[in-house]
Amino acid sequence: MTLQQLNYAIVISECGSMNKAAERLYITQPSLTSAIKELEREIGIVIFNRSGKGVTLTADGAEFLTYARQVYQQYEVLREKYSGGVKHKFGVSAQHYSFAVQAFVAMVKQFGTCDYEFAMRETKTAEVIADVSELRSEIGVLYLSDFNRQMMQRLFQANHLEFHRLIECPVYVYLWKGDPLASKERVTFEELSERPCLTFEQGDRSSFYFAEEIFSTGDYARVIKACDRSTMLNLMKGLGGYTFCSGIICDELNGSDYAAIPLADDDSLMEIGYITRKNVILSRMGKVYIEELERYLSQSVR
Repeated sequence: MTLQQLNYAIVISECGSMNKAAERLYITQPSLTSAIKELEREIGIVIFNRSGKGVTLTADGAEFLTYARQVYQQYEVLREKYSGGVKHKFGVSAQHYSFAVQAFVAMVKQFGTCDYEFAMRETKTAEVIADVSELRSEIGVLYLSDFNRQMMQRLFQANHLEFHRLIECPVYVYLWKGDPLASKERVTFEELSERPCLTFEQGDRSSFYFAEEIFSTGDYARVIKACDRSTMLNLMKGLGGYTFCSGIICDELNGSDYAAIPLADDDSLMEIGYITRKNVILSRMGKVYIEELERYLSQSVR
């Protein structure tokens, strides 16, 4: 088994096609197929199901790829540290936080003169966990609360992940600045009762524990689900909708038309942090990204 074979398997899984993977790797398709067959013979499992529509991972292959990504990522970290002129690769998966994107922007600017292939994935909670567990992303940004903490920590343990605390903050109501409630010092649940509550869609694996909004079990008369931050902001302005947040908003990315107002009569807290695979050494990009997250949050926390 070689690092080259591991890389081949990783690229094939990403492309879903031998031909596309061969093009990306700049080798012939027969050479790639031969290398994977040799790898499968050596380790005694079938990694890919092959069909006229492409290739898919077998159950054994999916498990193998989890370890392969971990080994290859650590090789790239080592190569980056002791070799010059390498292409930097790095990925972040996060719940829908503008500060996570802002930290990513600041990180990328520090590597602006390098060759790189970066990914910033704003996605569903379950996918944040899966991306980091399977090393599609090096870091995942999400929050814990008294409600979801026990369940999330079980998921972290089952997926060989570690949670690293960044900050703890009270709950805010996020709405359009033109809304009459935006001028108040505090907003009550009663004042929100007739308005649409906006939440981020969590897909087929939806669970109260995966909700990005801290009061996911509340009995709301009107609920609208959205898939992206831009749509949610438009719904706030167009329908007078609201959502709950950490109070840490990024005007540079979201614009200055929105406000975060403290929620009255509630002492709930959001613990915002990031997850990584256990025993994985962060790349230089990962370390810079965490530094930028910490810097931005320390300046923004209320």
